[in-house]
Amino acid sequence: MQANGASFRSLEPEEAPRSLREEAYEIIKQRIITGLFRPGEALSEAQVSSALSLGRTPVRQAFDRLMHDGLVEILPRKGIMVRPITRDEVQDMVAVRLLNEGFCARLAAERADYAVLGALNDALARGRAAAQAGDPDTLMALDRRFHGAISAAARNMVLGDILRNLHDRSQRVWFLSLREHEHHNRVVEEHAAIVDAIARRDADGAEAAMRAHILSFAENLGRQL
Repeated sequence: MQANGASFRSLEPEEAPRSLREEAYEIIKQRIITGLFRPGEALSEAQVSSALSLGRTPVRQAFDRLMHDGLVEILPRKGIMVRPITRDEVQDMVAVRLLNEGFCARLAAERADYAVLGALNDALARGRAAAQAGDPDTLMALDRRFHGAISAAARNMVLGDILRNLHDRSQRVWFLSLREHEHHNRVVEEHAAIVDAIARRDADGAEAAMRAHILSFAENLGRQL
């Protein structure tokens, strides 16, 4: 029996240690988000493995996960390609964000406690400093944190799951929109308007401010695609 069990195990796909899989995934994902791996670029598993000084197994598993994230395409007999950003995809993303994040901001205005308001104001202050420093990497991380805090404030688990998935898919589009330095300060002021409405328990105002923020994002991105 043991011999049979061993033989069956030998037929199972090789798995990299979790730490190496996670390391490969996070590094490749970050390079896609920040544009170091450009939309439409062909990637070689061997070249990426060599560049990251990681084995091919964790890199292969990272690409499988990134395919499910919608960041790469694995093409038969052609290899791996960074998924292009299309206008249709952006329009779909904006439509879903308008519907869900507007509602989320409304709920946050009705349900946010002092701890959440403190987290929002902290993210806002740090975002303002990052905008003044012209630091898009930090600003993007804080933007994600800001929207995550609003999602948590809404206290709706289903909506939270939807927004987490949406934000994961949106990250490289966000980074693209933040390449324009003039947009940095505008983002911070739009965030300030959202926080102000939430703090005043103005549900209509919070929803309107969030929708205006998303439409501003879409307009800025449209100039770059």
